[in-house]
Amino acid sequence: MKSTLLQIVQSILSDMDAEDVDSISDTVEAQQIASVVEDTYYNIISGREIPEHMVLTTLTSLGDSSRPTHFSYPSNTKSLERVEYNITTDSTPRWRDIRYVSPDYFIDNMSGSETAVSTVVNSIPIYIWNDKMPSYYTSFDDNYIIMDSYDASVETTLQASKVRAFITEFPTFSQTDGFVPDLDETLFPYLLAESKSVCFSIFKSGTDPKIEQAARRLKSYVRNDLHKTKVANNRGRPGYGR
Repeated sequence: MKSTLLQIVQSILSDMDAEDVDSISDTVEAQQIASVVEDTYYNIISGREIPEHMVLTTLTSLGDSSRPTHFSYPSNTKSLERVEYNITTDSTPRWRDIRYVSPDYFIDNMSGSETAVSTVVNSIPIYIWNDKMPSYYTSFDDNYIIMDSYDASVETTLQASKVRAFITEFPTFSQTDGFVPDLDETLFPYLLAESKSVCFSIFKSGTDPKIEQAARRLKSYVRNDLHKTKVANNRGRPGYGR
């Protein structure tokens, strides 16, 4: 069952035999515990692939004729899992999977091409095609992705409206009473147990063995129970990357 941040803080205060509150802002101790919960939350999601944080979205085109195949990542992007581009020249969509390649492969594959045109990365020219739709992409700085080509007879730059991207994003955390952390219900007991363990260690100068035991047990459990739709253990994962 999901809980608000206030409910999580009240549960921890109760176990610590501390003063109860009606709002996080009532006491300094409650505010400190809320900060611990936030830190614990980000520790949990940073090391895991959380299905609820996967989003189908687009990328931001720079719309710059000197960088016609450049896109920036959406804000709060943790990882880019898949990119597709609509390569159609009519009204019927045709989505092409744009595969990731390493920066050195990107450079080596384009170097010396007589029909390629120059684009700019950190004031350094590299080459892309201008007579065909994109097939692959790379990133040199983890801030922008660059696709290998665009068709100048169709568009002057690649368009965000033609991109379909599957990303994992970092959700925001709000230290307000009614905020509900963006986690699946199966992870809430783990968030609570880990937060309690940290709070006992910081504010009580020690840990409670039972709380530690519960946190370890829940950590092992949630590793295999993140998806609502069951996924086969031997499922292969495509090698996409940012």
